[in-house]
Amino acid sequence: MVAARRTDAPWARSYGAFVKLGLFVVALRLVFSVFLGSSIPGSHTVLTLPELPLPDWAQGVRIGGRVTAEQLVFSLYEGMKLATLLICVGAANALANPARLLKSLPGALYEAGVAVVVAMTFAPNMVADVVRLRTARRLRGRPTGGVRAVAQIGLPVLEGALERSVAVAASMDARGYGRTAQVPAAVRHTTNVLTLGGLLGVCAGTYGLLAAQGAVYGLPLLLAGLVTAMAGLRLGGRRSVRTRYRPDRWGVRAWLVACSGAAVAAAMIWAGAVDPEALRPGVVPLTAPVLPLWPAAAALIGLLPALVAPVPPSNRAVADRPVRRGKEQA
Repeated sequence: MVAARRTDAPWARSYGAFVKLGLFVVALRLVFSVFLGSSIPGSHTVLTLPELPLPDWAQGVRIGGRVTAEQLVFSLYEGMKLATLLICVGAANALANPARLLKSLPGALYEAGVAVVVAMTFAPNMVADVVRLRTARRLRGRPTGGVRAVAQIGLPVLEGALERSVAVAASMDARGYGRTAQVPAAVRHTTNVLTLGGLLGVCAGTYGLLAAQGAVYGLPLLLAGLVTAMAGLRLGGRRSVRTRYRPDRWGVRAWLVACSGAAVAAAMIWAGAVDPEALRPGVVPLTAPVLPLWPAAAALIGLLPALVAPVPPSNRAVADRPVRRGKEQA
């Protein structure tokens, strides 16, 4: 999906950094499991390290000792879960346009949305600055690795981040960010009650879906919380005085992209409720993981946006367009 629909924007180049970060997390989780031990019992010993004796008040903590295959496999699974989350966040950063994302938010979430968008674009812009500075140092014949090079690159990166923050603050102030319309006090109180009650209902419903004893009331409470929160956001949008220039149209392709993600989430929730052991490979006893067919087929639906989403125009194509027009006129 990222390879097929990624643009040439600076935030679209951060996907590789998130993939490397995910691999680093997996390796770090395995290193911690080897040297600090694990509570997972096992009978297949891989190696035995010298164990460091600790005082009585540090019971439960082990440094070194026996390393089993069960604890390594368990640590690998746990690290892969976190790495998958990081890679998904990196894909969202690489594909989502922050400006369009901010325009699509409801008026009640505009102020919080600005903070979220700035936070989402911090890492991609920082990665772009590091790549730009390393390329410049390489062209000048200077080293790009080592502690000294990292120190010399870090200061311009932080300086660029500060300059962008000042520019964003100036542009937000020029556009009247934070200004709200006058609404009656009853409307404000009703908005707060609906929004807070809806969010509490969403939290309680989500907990009910995750807990075994709350499966009966979890889904109705979640739906009621979503409806209440949406009503509060709709009512809170009256305080926003901003306008939208060229709002994005929600067409058939947008519906297909959104429904594909919802379908994958629903299929995974259903598979976890019907056969939870299929999504959790066994560690004790140690068994080979089996590919569950229905969840795997449902995950393939997530590849639909790579086919139906519009192809973004590249910067090179946009730059070559005037040249081609000039040649045609000549």
